[in-house]
Amino acid sequence: MTDARPTGSSTGTGAPAASDRNSLTVGADGPILLHDTHFIEQMAHFNRERVPERNVHAKGTGAFGVFVTTEDVSAYTKAALFQPGVRTDMLARFSTVAGEQGSPDTWRDPRGFALKFYTTEGNYDLVGNNTPVFFIRDTMKFPHFIRSQKRRGGSGLRDNDMQWDFWTLNPESAHQVTWLMGDRGVPATLRHMNGYGSHTYMWINAAGERFWIKYHFKSDQGVKCLTQEAANRLAGEDADFHRRDLYEAIAGGEQPSWTLHVQVMPYEDAKTYRLNPFDLTKVWPHGDYPLIRVGTMTLNQNPANYFAQIEQAAFEPSAIVPGIGFSPDKMLLGRTFAYSDTHRYRIGPNYLQLPVNRHRVDGAYTYQFDGPMAYDHAGDRAKYAPNSHDPYSDETGPADEGWEIDGEMMRAAYTLRRDDDDFRQAGTMVREVFDDAARDRLVGNVAAHVLGGVKDETLPRVFEYWKNIDSEIGKRIEEAVRAGNATPVAAHETSASGVVDSPTFR
Repeated sequence: MTDARPTGSSTGTGAPAASDRNSLTVGADGPILLHDTHFIEQMAHFNRERVPERNVHAKGTGAFGVFVTTEDVSAYTKAALFQPGVRTDMLARFSTVAGEQGSPDTWRDPRGFALKFYTTEGNYDLVGNNTPVFFIRDTMKFPHFIRSQKRRGGSGLRDNDMQWDFWTLNPESAHQVTWLMGDRGVPATLRHMNGYGSHTYMWINAAGERFWIKYHFKSDQGVKCLTQEAANRLAGEDADFHRRDLYEAIAGGEQPSWTLHVQVMPYEDAKTYRLNPFDLTKVWPHGDYPLIRVGTMTLNQNPANYFAQIEQAAFEPSAIVPGIGFSPDKMLLGRTFAYSDTHRYRIGPNYLQLPVNRHRVDGAYTYQFDGPMAYDHAGDRAKYAPNSHDPYSDETGPADEGWEIDGEMMRAAYTLRRDDDDFRQAGTMVREVFDDAARDRLVGNVAAHVLGGVKDETLPRVFEYWKNIDSEIGKRIEEAVRAGNATPVAAHETSASGVVDSPTFR
């Protein structure tokens, strides 16, 4: 008969542990002794084994993969990962925005689409969503927006009235709210949704020429969405449905992929274009700036440990590489500080030394020094610059990735241009992109959400908000809410499975 006794574990310092089942006590019935150091170590670590959850995008999952540049876009950028034929290891994390870690995957919410590319020039993080726009255009509003989507301070409950109160008082939200309340508000799976950099970024080529660009990752699996009824059912049956689907697909050899395209705007066009190209609540019409194919992202490896490789993964828009720069997008510029700062709070000032966040550049040298949990070191090499012994950076003059600006300091929204209307693009989506069935589902989704607790004093603003987007849709929403009916009359048929194909757009 085989000896089934364990071979023995160790303490955190590597010494043999006496027991993982029984603490050291005075007699079988006596008190636990303080010098049972293995017990003390186990309990002390257990009390600290969770890091604070992300304030935003807390519930998520991810996988590793590879990005291959299949086309030649070197005319637009000198970034090493976007040169023809280059393969770059990468990590993707998908998430909801407002929900906590234990919240259902199928709540109606935008999805985070965060990518980390381990390039030969350093890590490049592209932190976007599954929508090309966002609710606000100035980072000053971001904490206020997120609090309107979270829980009330008194009851501890989420409140639909808070959401509509904020949205209707900030009409620039109309475009994103139309996305959210439409079919794409709940993806069928994480594999069946697109991803977008959302912001406008700068690309710089080897000749120093600058271009404005937007990223579009198109799902090669197609875009499929859940009806609200199907999403509600799954929220109760399997709160981790999206996480499970992605993990099992990759484990079963079904490797999801996305094709990256970019829109490219010549640098000078931005000065006179008919809408502000840096406003995160707007898209660039594809007729003006068509998609240009770049390459393919494939996810082929599940994490070996969720905490180490997904929960501790840190994505930040500030992580850029040569050939890529920022833009005057106020949301992007605010995020370049906010994301790295929250990582320092959540997982410590040396979060970039964790294996999942560590760059892969041989010989790289940083002047960051010491701090909690510091692991990387360079012995007695200089930790000050300038110095007489080690390399340091000392560029002067205009920045390659910069732009010119002039004007008074002020607090204001972007200067309005001809087509900078908060409701125009949302209305175009409703009238020209949605079909009749999608419009019916939009009315039903909005009516149900409004009937879920929006106060009487907020309702007139909600109805006016939707009438500004589209008069007919606004009228139908008001009629449905007044009648207490979340299912619009003459609704078109949807599939029995609750999965609908989304039209190809944006």
